[in-house]
Amino acid sequence: MKIKILCVGKIREKYLRDAIAEYSKRLSRYCRLEIQEVADEKTPDGASEAEECRIKETEGKRLLAGIRDTDYVIALAIEGQMPDSVGLARKIEQLAVQGQSSLCFVIGGSLGLSNEVMKRADEQISFSRLTFPHQLMRVILLEQIYRSFRITRGEPYHK
Repeated sequence: MKIKILCVGKIREKYLRDAIAEYSKRLSRYCRLEIQEVADEKTPDGASEAEECRIKETEGKRLLAGIRDTDYVIALAIEGQMPDSVGLARKIEQLAVQGQSSLCFVIGGSLGLSNEVMKRADEQISFSRLTFPHQLMRVILLEQIYRSFRITRGEPYHK
């Protein structure tokens, strides 16, 4: 299975880059992983609602360009379903059994995802009702994907 993490912005912090590299290495045993970044838009302080909408639309167009027609798209959105780790593992396994060979997780920028990206998504998931920095969300997502593969293969993993 190919898993793509499609996300807005670059990771600047070394500790986050190191964590992403570690989980990418671990995941190489289980899937073909691709992390694709698109440029983020600067959000000025005190931006109007219209300006924020324009920023999300611009970032959204960049994200949509990275999604193939054959991708099963899961958008990370605070209003999405909140599976537990076993539920996410079952979902990934179910998609693989159904012949879905390309899974694309989408992480938006600081303002979230555009309506067009949300419409393209096959489903939405949330890791919490809390808001996390989108850079940190990459690490959390990669860890949960890694945990999912360990769960479905019955391999030990700390709880």
